[in-house]
Amino acid sequence: MPADSPFIRDVPAARALRAWRDAREAAGCPARIPAVRVPVQQAAGLVTAGPVWAVRSSPPFDAAGMDGIAVRAADTLGASETTPVHLPPDAYDAVDTGDPMPGGRDAVVMREHVHYQGKTAEIRAAVPPYQHVRSIGEDVSAGELLLPEGHRLRAADVAAAAAAGATDLLVRRRPVVTIVPTGDEVRPIGEQTGAGEITDTNSLMLATQAREAGCEAHCLPIEPDDPERIAAAVKAAVTGCDLLIIVAGSSAGRDDYTARVVAEHGTLVVHGVAVRPGHPVVLGVVGDTPVLGAPGYPVSAALTFDIFAGPLLAELTGAPPRQRPRATARLARKLASPLGLDDWVRVRLGVVGGVMVATPLPRGAGVLTSLVRADGLLVVPAGLEGHHAGEEVGIELLRGFDEIAGTIVAIGSHDLVLDLAASALRAADPMVTLASSNVGSLGGLVALRDGLCHLAGSHLLDPATGEYTLPYLDRVLGGVEVSVVRLVHRDQGLMVASGNPLGLEGIADLTRPGLRYVNRQRGAGTRVLLDYELGRLGVSPDDIDGYAREEPTHLAVAAAVAAGRAGAGLGIMAAARAFGLDFVPVTQEPYDLVVAAEAMDSPLLAPLWSLLRSDRFQASVTELGGYSTKEMGRRVR
Repeated sequence: MPADSPFIRDVPAARALRAWRDAREAAGCPARIPAVRVPVQQAAGLVTAGPVWAVRSSPPFDAAGMDGIAVRAADTLGASETTPVHLPPDAYDAVDTGDPMPGGRDAVVMREHVHYQGKTAEIRAAVPPYQHVRSIGEDVSAGELLLPEGHRLRAADVAAAAAAGATDLLVRRRPVVTIVPTGDEVRPIGEQTGAGEITDTNSLMLATQAREAGCEAHCLPIEPDDPERIAAAVKAAVTGCDLLIIVAGSSAGRDDYTARVVAEHGTLVVHGVAVRPGHPVVLGVVGDTPVLGAPGYPVSAALTFDIFAGPLLAELTGAPPRQRPRATARLARKLASPLGLDDWVRVRLGVVGGVMVATPLPRGAGVLTSLVRADGLLVVPAGLEGHHAGEEVGIELLRGFDEIAGTIVAIGSHDLVLDLAASALRAADPMVTLASSNVGSLGGLVALRDGLCHLAGSHLLDPATGEYTLPYLDRVLGGVEVSVVRLVHRDQGLMVASGNPLGLEGIADLTRPGLRYVNRQRGAGTRVLLDYELGRLGVSPDDIDGYAREEPTHLAVAAAVAAGRAGAGLGIMAAARAFGLDFVPVTQEPYDLVVAAEAMDSPLLAPLWSLLRSDRFQASVTELGGYSTKEMGRRVR
């Protein structure tokens, strides 16, 4: 393949998998991992390489199923409360659970149902033959098929095999996955990074994914963007693994050599798959080893493993691919998606009004935290341009139903106090989650109106009255019953570089020539505050360089200022402190929680209200800076 060749084509994922399988067969790649015998004690998690037959019955003898006395059932005929049967000592035997049944005995009377008169046993109810007796082979009989080939062994499986006489099992050894990270800018974990350098988190993530899939994983040293070095590492690595993953260099940039190396030293099957994120995928074979070129962006790399490596590794062991549970959910907000690509969207999940609700997370391929926070995956097929808010969609679950049901769904304005509350709630009870999605105050009220969240964070200023949030309830909610709970008062101001080198004093200074501003999105309370202040000063938004540039959170605005991409942005003091910025106060405002009426007194939200009354939590909020907790938890409406 020429060095300047672009992607071969955007191959649908299913077709790419088929093409890769055909290429592996043509290259003579093993269809299955070799089989080995391992002690039954070490077999859990491995996949059987042949059927497992019982070599002995379990139990291997008729055994007592209860503590009591072993008797002949016929000797108890006619026994009742009024006409008990009395058995002399030679007509019964005391037994414990699991004991072999004595000869001539065919039933067990539970100890608590036996009454003694000296050594004579009094029985007050007749027992049928084999009552409380485990017959030989009740669990499994010798010669019976216990487990089929291609079965991933669980704790119960290895226990049953041992009970059936197995001391070792024929299994597929663990697949070996080797990872080769590449990139001049990539540094090992623990090494200090400079400008333009990044930490190699992808190798750690992919190796952990491989181990979770039941594999043995090895990470090799980072290779620079040198095709000869990468080629040498690849040729050396493929001899000792069942799957080689080359991290980064899979795109079509100047320093992207993965496809070229695979093509020159093996077979390049696919370069470019119709999925997002994860589009620049390389699939090929070098020698008799499959090679996967994973994109350098972490979300793309993780999803690439799920889509391509997972099925291959399952196939090599002969086990079915691991399937996550699925559910249907209502989408909390509109979701646009590009035509022609399967769009994998990470979502947060909760149950509102008995219906599961999915809120999309930030979609950048480099947003690793979107994987951390994701409760599920939504795949928008290539033929759709997205989904409307409220539409029902299929979700692949990353968390259990019980955890999802314990999630408080908060949609609206961003505030660090909600993040702090989420951590405190989880620390107190691992089954309680506060999931915040930042769409702005107005977007939160709309979501609350449409039954897509339990509560909405809001600090919307009404310019006509000077009040916050309350004037908007009737306008936006259309009669939906809600309660309003005060969370905090907080300081809003201009976040500027440390030392305030531009000497900004207030909103009026945003029109200075050469000053770049970074704004919040439409519908955000902070955006409304800025527009109010501009109107009060008679300043046009057109006079502010950067007014149209939007960020979704206070922290994102602070990050832009800290990185020097903007000279100022309106936000809260706590965000400025988090990035070591200076803060020019503009106003203090209330930040409220607007709560659905049916959720207000529900058990789900009770831990949150209790937390807001906690002196310890209020103190931790005050430590963030720029907050007053004097009215925290007060019901405003």
